[in-house]
Amino acid sequence: MAPAQLPTLNYGLGDLVPAISEEIMTLHYTKHHQAYVTGINKASEDLQSAVAQDDIKKQIALQAAIKFNGGGHINHSLFWENLTPVAKSKFPESGPLADAVKSDFGSLDNLKKSINAAALGIQGSGWAWLAYNPTSKRIEAASTPNQDPLLGLTPLLGIDLWEHAFYLDYKNVKQAYLDAIWTIIDWKTVESRLTAGSAKL
Repeated sequence: MAPAQLPTLNYGLGDLVPAISEEIMTLHYTKHHQAYVTGINKASEDLQSAVAQDDIKKQIALQAAIKFNGGGHINHSLFWENLTPVAKSKFPESGPLADAVKSDFGSLDNLKKSINAAALGIQGSGWAWLAYNPTSKRIEAASTPNQDPLLGLTPLLGIDLWEHAFYLDYKNVKQAYLDAIWTIIDWKTVESRLTAGSAKL
């Protein structure tokens, strides 16, 4: 199994200003995300060693580190893909995503309100999501605590609600961060996830 590594960004660390400062992007990407990559690689190596030694207790003990660091890596990799400079963030006027938003939320504003509510309802740190539900075949808002990945639903858009994602720019005013993040969403990526996810499920 190949080790995890930082994904390549489709933009420069300063390209998301004013929504996200270059200082936050630099710390978030090169320090925080790198720590999850380092953590999941170490936990994976330790797990392989524990399996080889038939050490079941050690395998169990490693699950928390795998979940936290693996989830952190998965979530952040998806998060970076969600973002694009302000000038390139444009919600489609028609097509699969526009149709799904109209059908399941009524409007883009209602979608934003639903995801913002999920985000502001998180106690402590976590993630807010726009997700495709394969059972109902609808898109919906969701949230997960800590670095837990979204399971059972197909993530289309994730918003990082850990303080390291916004505190230097917005202090404790999460609503201001959420207002800003909507100006840099890469809707093309969101739509491509929707069409890929709904086609598979």
